[in-house]
Amino acid sequence: MNHGISQRKFGMFSSYRRSVLRNLSTSLILHGKIETTEARAKEIRKIVEKLITNAKEDNLNNRREAYSFLFRKDAVSKLFEVAKNNYIDRTGGYTRILRLSTKRKGDGAPLVIIELVK
Repeated sequence: MNHGISQRKFGMFSSYRRSVLRNLSTSLILHGKIETTEARAKEIRKIVEKLITNAKEDNLNNRREAYSFLFRKDAVSKLFEVAKNNYIDRTGGYTRILRLSTKRKGDGAPLVIIELVK
């Protein structure tokens, strides 16, 4: 039974898994849309939605939390700019997952596009 398990392991060590999720989150914020597997998209959705919720209130603590997670400084500045301009009246649901009809060639994993809602 899977009671009490809050995240997927992806068959990786914890440090590598955190690095992959940080990279995907940074890319999503910078580009607005990325293509990945369904499981990874569901995991980064949790992370990005929390980052955007914190970024709606621009203060030093929220900026430091974003800097500690995201890899690039321009991603943090874009995060706070996008949150201020697009999501100030929205209470949640900042991302959208669109399922693609194709599967990954190597292992048949279902592919999706995760994007930020405008």
